[in-house]
Amino acid sequence: MKKKLINLSGLTGVISLISYALAVIFAPLAYPGYNWMAQAVSDLSAETAPSRLLWNQLAAAYNVCSPVCMMCVSIFVSDKKVSTKLFRLGIYLFAIMNWISAIGYRMFPLTDSGKEISTFQEKMHIVITIAVVLLSISSLTILIVAGFKKNGMKGIGIWASIALAMMFVGAIGKSAVSPDYFGIVERFSVFAAVGFNAVLGAYLFMDSKS
Repeated sequence: MKKKLINLSGLTGVISLISYALAVIFAPLAYPGYNWMAQAVSDLSAETAPSRLLWNQLAAAYNVCSPVCMMCVSIFVSDKKVSTKLFRLGIYLFAIMNWISAIGYRMFPLTDSGKEISTFQEKMHIVITIAVVLLSISSLTILIVAGFKKNGMKGIGIWASIALAMMFVGAIGKSAVSPDYFGIVERFSVFAAVGFNAVLGAYLFMDSKS
């Protein structure tokens, strides 16, 4: 069946994931001495990071496609009254998280990678991070509950469970593992949201009712 424009827009979620993965994998090439096993992903896009230009180039599609995908998913589930009100609330909260992430991190990037948080800009970066984490956990929890309820979308509930588990692995791992492996567990958290965005985009693209 011919796809509608709203369904085709779901591909932006997949593009977003690919763009982000390329930035995470290749931006360190422009950062001499960067240790991906120990350092955070955000170090690559810090204002003084030598990899900032390459990161911005590789992550350009991610910065645009991620919120666009979630906006289209939100419009679709609202217009089609997909599943339950609780399910749609979870989608809306996840979309808000994406917009806060896209705008907030561009407004308040880290000033210097691997440096103690001290300036207003750096503190705002942490505030944005807290908001993103809280909204991510809230939205995924709601989607898990709604997904496994009657008339819920169990498939999305399962994917939300995986994403939430990845976030907790990252959160718990940061304090449980040696600082030498901080970067590894931190990547579980950052890829959880980006990956789930791509999953929702894929569901939108493959919708059989359109």
